[in-house]
Amino acid sequence: MQAAAIGIRVHSGWGAVVAIAQPDGAQEVLERRKMVIVDPKAKGVNQPYHHVEEMELAAAERHIAKCAIESRRLAEQELERLIGTLSERGFQVTTSAIMLSAARPLPDLDEVLSSHALIHTAEGEFFRQAFRQALERLEIPVTGISERELDNQAKKQFGPTAAEVRKRIDGMGRILGPPWTLDEKSAAMAAAIVLAQH
Repeated sequence: MQAAAIGIRVHSGWGAVVAIAQPDGAQEVLERRKMVIVDPKAKGVNQPYHHVEEMELAAAERHIAKCAIESRRLAEQELERLIGTLSERGFQVTTSAIMLSAARPLPDLDEVLSSHALIHTAEGEFFRQAFRQALERLEIPVTGISERELDNQAKKQFGPTAAEVRKRIDGMGRILGPPWTLDEKSAAMAAAIVLAQH
């Protein structure tokens, strides 16, 4: 089995997930998926913190905890499918990376709910945590890489070839076709970094 890595860039309710391998030392995209980790029919799950903004604190905590369990379950299910597909093709996922925001650590829930900016930050962190916990349950090591630090991490890992790696990843969209947005490019670069480290 050849080693592969997963990179994830998260949005509210979903993540752009890219699997990378390095046959012959060059990065290759094995899979890319939009993984939805909420039930689209359920109320208040896409933006759980927005949904509870006006609720009593205890009710807000219950809603967020319920959403967290379901999002983690769905993330685990989707990641298991991806890992199974890769395994059938001869690749073993040995590591993963999740893109982090540059935000400071979150305060208690009552303080989060009193600030619209913190609500947005909390939702990003909420879905990152769902993916992180799912990967941990699947026993895949997870590294967080800050959006701001992605290029520095690439330079540290790949040295003088970092620009070449970035160019290769950016250019994969021509081969793969759309979508190949900043989400996929960042997830792919993060996966390439942790795979090279592993």
